Formats: sequence, C-alpha cells, structure tokens
Amino acid sequence: MRYLILGAGPAGLSFACALKNKGQHDFLVLEQEEEAGGLCRSAVVDGFPFDTGGGHFLDVRNRTVLEFLFFYLPFEEWDEYERDSRIEVKGHVIGSPIEANIWQLPQDMQVEYLKAIAVAGCNLGTPMPEKFTDWIDWKLGKRIAEDYMLPYNRKMFGSELDSLGTYWLEKLPDVSFDETLLSCLNRKPYGKQPAHARFFYPKKYGYGELWKRMAESLGDKIRYGTKAGELNFEERSVNGEFEADRIVITVPWTALKLKGKAGETVKDALSALKHTSVVTEYHPENLDSAAHWIYYPDPALEYHRILLRHNFVPGGRGYWTETNETRYSEKKGMTAFHNEYAYPLNTVGKQEKIAYILKEAEKHGIYGLGRWGEWQHFNSDVVVDRALKLAARLCG
Repeated sequence: MRYLILGAGPAGLSFACALKNKGQHDFLVLEQEEEAGGLCRSAVVDGFPFDTGGGHFLDVRNRTVLEFLFFYLPFEEWDEYERDSRIEVKGHVIGSPIEANIWQLPQDMQVEYLKAIAVAGCNLGTPMPEKFTDWIDWKLGKRIAEDYMLPYNRKMFGSELDSLGTYWLEKLPDVSFDETLLSCLNRKPYGKQPAHARFFYPKKYGYGELWKRMAESLGDKIRYGTKAGELNFEERSVNGEFEADRIVITVPWTALKLKGKAGETVKDALSALKHTSVVTEYHPENLDSAAHWIYYPDPALEYHRILLRHNFVPGGRGYWTETNETRYSEKKGMTAFHNEYAYPLNTVGKQEKIAYILKEAEKHGIYGLGRWGEWQHFNSDVVVDRALKLAARLCG
C-alpha cells in the first residue's frame, strides 16, 4: 500500500482523514484496541461521559484545526468555556497560573512570595542553571518552586526530577516582580493567559466522540485488534505482513521491536525514551467548586489533578482523579482506567535521541507523528495541526 499508519489515536486518525481529503485512498490504519481514540477515548460511567485517558479539551485558537475537526463533530455540538483552573497551595485554592494569582493568598503569604520572586535568578540576571530543580528556583522563585512546581512534578513524573531536562520549560514565562506586585495591589491577575484559556467540549458526549466519528468516516481503512509489533526499516514492513511505501508511526516507539540493520542503529537511542503511566478514577460526589480542574501538589494526596465533570458535562455529576501509576492504590468498588502510555518524559538528552531516531527512520520512508511518534507532550490540537502539515508535505 502507499501509506501504513500505526495507531488510531488523534495523530493517526487526523493523518488518515487528511489523506482521504486529498484523494489518497491507498492506506491502512492498524489499531491494537477494538476502538479508536487512543488517550482521548471516552466511556460512559455513572450515566455520563468519562474521558478515560484524563482531561482533554479542544483549544479555540487554531482555526485551521477547528475547521478540520468541526467537519466530523460540527460546531453546533460543542460548548465553549472560559477556562477555570485552580491550584491548592498550602490549604488555599487559588487560580492558575500561580504567578498571576498570588494575590488570592493571605497577605503574609503574598509578602513571602514577592520576596522570593524579587531574588529569583532570572530577575537578577544570574546564569541559568542546568539541573531541573535549580532551574525551577531560578525561573519562578524559591516559594513557587517549593510549594507548587517541585512537589507537583514529583507527583506527575517521579522523584528523580534532575533526570529531566530544562528545554521543555522554556515556554514558562519569567515571573515578573513588577507584575506580581501590581496584581497583589490591584487584586487581579497580570501576565499571559495559559493554554486553553478558552476551550471547547462536546455538549452531549465525551471528548472521545470526536475521534470515534473520525474513525467511522474511514470505514474499513482501520484494522482493529491488530498490534504493531515488529517494524523493519529496510523492508518498510510491520509484523512481516504489512508493507508500504511510507509508514507513519503514532504509537510509542518503545512498544515496537525494530528489525533489520537500520533498526539496530537506533536501538540505543530508543532505550533513552522514558514515559509515565496514569490512572483515572471516578468519584460520584459533586465538589463545591466552579473550577473545571484543580491541581494538587500536596504529596499527602496520591492524585495530582482532579477534573470536575459536573462543571463541563451538562447534567453530569462527580469528578475524576488523575494519578501517576506508581502512586496509585486500588480501591474496592471504584471505577478506574489504567493508561500505560500517558506522558513522554522530557529527560536530559531526549531531544537529541528522538531527533536521531526520526532522522534515521525518515531515510527509509518512516515518519514519527504526534505525542508518541515524536515523543513530545503535545496536546491533541497540536497533534492535529502536525498531522495536517505532514500530510501536506508528503502528498503535496
């Protein structure tokens, strides 16, 4: 065939649909599960949608992506929300991002945060450190680091934080002392809005409905229950059964067994790719909060985030938690979903390793795409954008 696509998550589905829209029909998608959607799948739990892979929302900013997706789940079937995300800090629940909402803390805490921000390395012009933990102090100030960023990241990614690089944190803004002081004096946030400042969520369904409809539009071009096991670079084949002119990888590279001489050249690089697993767990009670989600850095709590379903699923009730698999304890009678591949870890040297893998693969007509194919923490809207661009590059 012309194209073989591994994985029917947002990346694989978007690429396949983009091919179809360009008049390309000589392709096949392999999906190991019995339904499409990957991390963005949804189930019905207690009568309402539950996003089994965690909280996923559609950002409103990229019009090209929205026009593409609204073809499958029309605009009329979405609600639009102004993001309300919060953080629990030392028993106080404030708005997110933390640097814009310190003014919501008690006054004595505001003073301590302001003092720490004033002497943060990025504000003093001191050299940028290389270690993750030192970099967080340097970028955000010691109090934000100790009370939020460091404990939260330990809960999400593990205790060995200095195994992580700092390249992925460059998008974090410097915490401006002047802006933070103004926000405390005027009691309102200053600075940039976070991602998903406004977002869409389906009116009647979970987020997985979008990807389900995209998969349905592809008909028999998806083969379910077929795990991509062995990948041979030279033969451009999968499982010794499927061959293609071009193969697009959207499944985790580390879940593949590479065969052939060319595959051997990237095995050492593959061993450097790390990831975390996440469990989502349903709780039926409503919480007294208007937030859509809340971050919890407190190490005494096993989960790191909760999604308040009753605030973005009309008529829905309850909430679900997200917990790193290594912290999770099974609870009798609770509904929970285990996601082995949740977040690619941004470890030291990862950028160079994945760049090498992608470069070598592309020499053989094999392309990595999306969160797992490119081993980057992309949101679904970013994945769709990259899929459209890859389809345009390969098809013209």
